[in-house]
Amino acid sequence: MPIEEYKVDGFFDEMMEAEGGCRSHYKQFDNLIKKTSKKKLGQLQFSADKAQMAMGMTFNVYHDNQGIEKILHLDIIPRIIPNAEWTILEAGLKQRIHALNLFLQDIYNDQKILKDKVVPKDLILNSKDYLKPCIGLTPPKGIWCHITGTDLVKDKDGKYYILEDNLRCPSGVSYMLESREIIKRAYPKLFNDLGVRPVSDYPTKLLNMLQFLSDKPKPKIGVLTPGIHNSAYFEHSYLAQQMGAELVVGYDLIVQKKHVYMQTTHGLEVIDVLYRRLDDTFIDPLAFNPHSLLGVPGLYEAYKAGNIAMANAPGTGVADDKAVYAYVPRIIKYYLDEEPILNNVPTYLCREEDDRKYVLENIDQLVVKETNAAGGYGMLIGPKADKAEHEKFRTLIKSNPTNYIAQPTLSLSTVPTLIDDKIEPRHVDLRPYILYGENIEVIPGALTRVALTKGSLVVNSSQGGGSKDTWVLYK
Repeated sequence: MPIEEYKVDGFFDEMMEAEGGCRSHYKQFDNLIKKTSKKKLGQLQFSADKAQMAMGMTFNVYHDNQGIEKILHLDIIPRIIPNAEWTILEAGLKQRIHALNLFLQDIYNDQKILKDKVVPKDLILNSKDYLKPCIGLTPPKGIWCHITGTDLVKDKDGKYYILEDNLRCPSGVSYMLESREIIKRAYPKLFNDLGVRPVSDYPTKLLNMLQFLSDKPKPKIGVLTPGIHNSAYFEHSYLAQQMGAELVVGYDLIVQKKHVYMQTTHGLEVIDVLYRRLDDTFIDPLAFNPHSLLGVPGLYEAYKAGNIAMANAPGTGVADDKAVYAYVPRIIKYYLDEEPILNNVPTYLCREEDDRKYVLENIDQLVVKETNAAGGYGMLIGPKADKAEHEKFRTLIKSNPTNYIAQPTLSLSTVPTLIDDKIEPRHVDLRPYILYGENIEVIPGALTRVALTKGSLVVNSSQGGGSKDTWVLYK
């Protein structure tokens, strides 16, 4: 039996209790897997790999000189989350997105939170992601962050903690959707018996949200992609196809008299809403980065004139900053007069003298992150690094303290994962997706990323991590 020797190794395991008993929401899975041979599991994994390749579920790793597309390894064992746990997550995420949206509206307009010194003024106004052209802007319907992918982890206490907010162009939702199609075919009876909440209506919900941003009865929707060489191109094309939207690159669009048109073989067609998958500063070379070859000249003027809506709004990147992250509990309290339902990971800001001193003295016990880096880059995991790396990061922090934060090393919960022909615990994070249109809605599923190497805490696909289907139960 592939699960007989499953050992939790002192971490919080989502299937097995420390004493060795199986948690109630995993019991049916446990019973099934004990009757499943190693050969059968291997066949299921092989079929999942083949299905991913057939579906085109691939991504590019930019630093990989081989230039080959890779599948994001989908582990055949689903992650199961009971409804009571999800209800807390859902409430906490809605609260957080509501507050961050109010924060974005404020810092680009009245700046009350800066005047009241709840968030340091220089932290926002000097951020490279605080876009000066957006000052005075109110986006359509007052919504800035339409699509968010918030990263969470579960620590040794069994509680979820927010790891970071992704409010620009969060990726991975197509893997959540396609993984579901593959994994529910592997366990059809278990899927039905457990009562797993569906995620297949996400493209419809995304389309409804995008249409809500326009005042036209039948607005024309476009998905703006950097093109086929982007690591998430599969997702861009998949979502456009699922929504029945136009998939466009920058040179497909033209702006005339502050209206945006798509160039077609039949002439120009107006575009009313753009789901942009370009970073803020690349969307329009006239307004932001003049060297961008991916954007659309004049797009931002059309946006300011109210002739096109964009999701997410330009300027949201400033709320992604890992230094701003440390202030989100205060942001929630300031705008909503509520305590956060979901806690941040305790965070040391190297820009503050006492925090910096603590980080420099305890760097071997901390995770140090660049405030503007992503994908697991620009990061030091102190306990896993050697003295030379510790010294390198001490020098980096001293030379530019504003650019770094540090956090304690979390244990990260483990879940059962198929490794060769055995089921072993591996560390995971969780990325649920939140849509903000007429209402704020948390999709009852998520992208679970898993560190496939034993003992590793780095789950990013670009760093060798894999993924899992995430089953949120009705009960």
